[in-house]
Amino acid sequence: MKTIQFLYYVGAVALLVGAVSRMFIPEYYSYIYMAGAVVFAVAQFLLRPRHKHFMVRRLVVQQQIGALLLVTAGVLMFVLHNNEWMAVMFAGALMELYTAFRIPSEIEKHE
Repeated sequence: MKTIQFLYYVGAVALLVGAVSRMFIPEYYSYIYMAGAVVFAVAQFLLRPRHKHFMVRRLVVQQQIGALLLVTAGVLMFVLHNNEWMAVMFAGALMELYTAFRIPSEIEKHE
């Protein structure tokens, strides 16, 4: 479990570095972003909290959809070569941010 959590954080950092490095190393940013997005998504699917309440399960599914949107943004970087991927990345990041705050509060409320 500690290894998966470590990979989760490494993927998140690589995701951020890949998105920011677009300005500095434009020939490699998509590879860095895609590697981070895949590691982040896989770790998130493996670390999902199992809970009996419907609201928590729904939020976990939303979080997984957000991770898949981040991976989709990485694929769009390779396919489209323009800035369309930014909209998909924004939607995924927004879902991740929302669920990152809501899941712990819902778990705390039901315990």
